[in-house]
Amino acid sequence: MVADEPSLFETIDRMRVELAVVDISIGHGNGSNIISRLREQFCDLKLIVISVHDEPSVRSAVLRAGADAFVLKRAIATDLIPALDALTGTAER
Repeated sequence: MVADEPSLFETIDRMRVELAVVDISIGHGNGSNIISRLREQFCDLKLIVISVHDEPSVRSAVLRAGADAFVLKRAIATDLIPALDALTGTAER
């Protein structure tokens, strides 16, 4: 777990992370910018974004920026594991 944007990028790079769950509020300003930067720097990274914002425009912007999945914080208990399974290919068939 990291607490800020610089630590996020450093940790992903240093640990060669394959999948990250990122709170959109970790960055300053537009959350889509951090997603775009992550996608540019780590093109193979599987990326799940979590957020308190349930507006369709936020979900759309995050997915357009390159996130593989979007999970609302209020639904984390029911939606995070299925999103992880879908991205890692471990979903029940």
